[in-house]
Amino acid sequence: MAAETELVVQLDNVGLRYGRGPEILQDVSLSLPVGSFHFLTGASGAGKSSLLRLMYLAHRPSRGRVVMFGRDIARMRRYQLPALRRRIGVVFQEFHLMDHLSTLDNVALPLRVSGASERDVQKFVPDLLQWVGLAQQIDARPPTLSGGQKQRVAIARAVIGRPDLLLADEPTGSVDDAIAVRLMHLFEELNKLGTAIILATHNEALVARFSHPRLHLEDGHLTRT
Repeated sequence: MAAETELVVQLDNVGLRYGRGPEILQDVSLSLPVGSFHFLTGASGAGKSSLLRLMYLAHRPSRGRVVMFGRDIARMRRYQLPALRRRIGVVFQEFHLMDHLSTLDNVALPLRVSGASERDVQKFVPDLLQWVGLAQQIDARPPTLSGGQKQRVAIARAVIGRPDLLLADEPTGSVDDAIAVRLMHLFEELNKLGTAIILATHNEALVARFSHPRLHLEDGHLTRT
C-alpha cells in the first residue's frame, strides 16, 4: 500500500481534449490522499469517464500536471507506466472480461500477474465471488452471464489485489438496488484497508445513502460538494 503521507492523485490545472476538438476537462485541480472515498457525479458527457481514464494513465493531459503516487507522469518513460497501473484497480463500463476464461480465472488475473501463488488464488477468489453473489457461476464463462453478473465479475477482478486506488465507472449501473448496496459495502471495506476510491455514478439515491464527499463535473470543470 502507498505511504500514509503520500497523495494518491494530484492534478494541477489539467486540461484534456481529443484531437482538435474542444476541451473535455478544463483547469481541473484535485488532490486525493490515501484512504479517501469520493463519488464522481455529472451529467452524461460531462467528462467523468475521461477523468477516470486520465487517472488510469490511458490518456495524457493536453495541459497541466498529473502526479500519481508521487510520480509526475510527464517525467516518466512509457515502459515505467505498467508498474504504476498495477497499483490501480479499474471497473470499466465495458467490463473487458476474457471470454475464454472462467469467472474464477477472470478475477484471478491481477493476482497471477503479480506473481501470487495458486494456493492464494484458490483461497481468496472463491471467497470474494461468494461475497458478490457469484459462487454458483465460478466456472461460467462471460458469454453465459447476464450484464449484472459480468459487472460483478469486473468489480471482483478490480478489487481482488487490494489496489492503492480504485477507479469505478458506474459500477452499480447493471445491478439491482440490493446488490448495489452490497457492492458499496465491499468498496467501503476495501477503503478501510487503505484503498482510495473514486466511484462515478448517476445513482443519486446511492450518493445520498452513503456519506462520502462528492466531486462534480459540469461543463468540464470539477467542483467539490
